Amino acid sequence: MAASGFLLIASFLLVLFVLAKPLGSVLARLIEGEPLPGVGRFESVMWKALGDDALEMSWKRYLAAILGFNVLGVLALFVILMTQGSLPLNPQQLPGLSWHLALNTAVSFVSNTNWQAYSGETTLSYFSQMVGLTVQNFLSAATGIAVVFALIRAFSRHSATTLGNAWVDLTRITLYILMPISLLIALFFISQGTLQNIATYQPFTSLEGVQHILPMGPVASQEAIKMLGTNGGGFFNANSSHPFENPTALTNFVQMLAIFLIPAALCFAFGEAVGDRRQGRAILWAMAVIFVICVVVVMWAETQGNVHFTQLGADSNINMEGKESRFGILASSLFSVITTAASCGAVNAMHDSFTALGGMVPMWLMQIGEVVFGGVGSGLYGMLLFVLLTVFIAGLMIGRTPEYLGKKIDVAEMKMTAMAILVTPTLVLLGTALAMMTDAGRAGMFNPGIHGFSEVLYAVSSAANNNGSAFAGLSASTPFWNVLLAVCMWLGRFAVIVPVMAIAGSLVSKKSQSAGVGTLPTHGPLFIGLLIGTVLLVGALTFIPALALGPVAEHLSFVNL
Repeated sequence: MAASGFLLIASFLLVLFVLAKPLGSVLARLIEGEPLPGVGRFESVMWKALGDDALEMSWKRYLAAILGFNVLGVLALFVILMTQGSLPLNPQQLPGLSWHLALNTAVSFVSNTNWQAYSGETTLSYFSQMVGLTVQNFLSAATGIAVVFALIRAFSRHSATTLGNAWVDLTRITLYILMPISLLIALFFISQGTLQNIATYQPFTSLEGVQHILPMGPVASQEAIKMLGTNGGGFFNANSSHPFENPTALTNFVQMLAIFLIPAALCFAFGEAVGDRRQGRAILWAMAVIFVICVVVVMWAETQGNVHFTQLGADSNINMEGKESRFGILASSLFSVITTAASCGAVNAMHDSFTALGGMVPMWLMQIGEVVFGGVGSGLYGMLLFVLLTVFIAGLMIGRTPEYLGKKIDVAEMKMTAMAILVTPTLVLLGTALAMMTDAGRAGMFNPGIHGFSEVLYAVSSAANNNGSAFAGLSASTPFWNVLLAVCMWLGRFAVIVPVMAIAGSLVSKKSQSAGVGTLPTHGPLFIGLLIGTVLLVGALTFIPALALGPVAEHLSFVNL
């Protein structure tokens, strides 16, 4: 079992890095503001037709464009969901959503969270799925990548005042990166058996003679961008454990690759854009080390099995409750770490059925800000915040003004870094406390005691960190939970983007200085170790008390049986 696990991890990372490196070069070209070969004339005609002069923006204008664009996205999706009963492509005649569920869903998909407090196949029409959710899957992913483009330019440019043009970045990312790759992935999924149609649901009779309805729909097209854009919202309630979404072991492997593809490629792109590929590789190494450790822990925990069963003489290797037999323990464990390390939220197994420690690791990966590869764009700019924090701490240790890539890190940058890092822990801890202290919050809990607290903590962690996965065992489709989680999702996304853009605006105007004798190298093993230690330390100090009340206490209660 151990050999199979390490082989699975190694093969996954090998294929991932082989695919990510060339994509990183393409992304670096876009960061530098150059159109891809053969599309320059097409772009000039397009900008002229759209009336956009493609002039570069200051950080405030760039931020205003990003925020305004996403506010309009929430309003448009909210209206679609509320009025879907009167819109076309609704063969099942599904009614519009309630205001609080429509609000929660709109904020969820615009913020790249894709939390779903509903069953997709029984709640949303084809129009809502395609024109509403799938479109926002593209746009929310493009938003995260655009923000990290602006931050990378802040490091690569010197004494400048602009960070690029938000509309150009959003357009290029969508047309040249997200759409072509999504098309290839969708066609592959269709070849493997994933649904793609707009037919009415089909009635059938089971072997027991019971009448059922078989859902249909445009699944493959949504599934592709769901994974590539680290969105995670499934067409079906069972998400990637449903055979119509994830039919084979091969599609399961491709889905995992798609989740990490752009986050890994952005690390390579970062190194190329700043003129030092070692910097991108250092960040990639830090992410990979934490990722491998987390996968090993989850695989170990899940292969140990449930103590209630092992005490009765059951084999720990048959710990398959909540897992698909098509994938098994190892692939399910790997998928759970990938989807929570990234801001994806797609699941091919029930995390609520994992062992206490096996479920704690995905929860903690979300709580540290999903910086281990992370979401498209958001993972890298989140990790770069930790890089700035690490440089600052190291600078204090050696008595020098901290600097990164030749730019001094001053008080203003550190204030914004602290603010951005503290956003999600504040939302998680305050949101969990509010849910546990109010009758409306506790009313949604199906499981009392320690595990019920873990389910609440997981749900708020998932929303505030824009993940979207769930422990389940929680009735979250109520006005209280829909509004609470919508607030967490919106602030967890955009209250981080605001200080990130402020940091970019401050750094881009600074001159780059040559490295001196006392400059800390930020590409070697020492710095990688410091960066990993900073991520672990911040996560440990912030969430150990909450985790101790949930999964840790649950694990200890099993040990003491």
